Amino acid sequence: MIYWILNYFFFGFHTCLIFFNVFGWIFRKTRRWNLLTLIITAFSWFLLGIWYGWGYCLCTDWHWEVRRHLGFHDSSRSYIHFLLLEMTGRNFPPDLVEQLTGLIFFICLFLSLVFNIRDWKKKRLIKNDPGGS
Repeated sequence: MIYWILNYFFFGFHTCLIFFNVFGWIFRKTRRWNLLTLIITAFSWFLLGIWYGWGYCLCTDWHWEVRRHLGFHDSSRSYIHFLLLEMTGRNFPPDLVEQLTGLIFFICLFLSLVFNIRDWKKKRLIKNDPGGS
């Protein structure tokens, strides 16, 4: 029973995290959190990936461990590929999915950095010039 609960939890949590990574930079109030989650994602993919394989994701690893306990044998190399397969029933080319995932990640990281730096500069400017002159 607990594995079914964990399976649904990971579907929800991991999918929401992915959407937050992609769209969290848009909203000023979530930009700092978005940058943090993107950095954590990069840490997992690139630093932990040194030991566990390029693109390693701790959430994916935990979710697939839960699914193995439930008797599922997922063959997707990436969580995005897995989600696309589960949601559409189509088996998109894994290399294409991974390339697009990487491209979208770096675009979102760039945008998050640009907007966070802009917000920080604007906040610093207002702090140094409280009269607005």
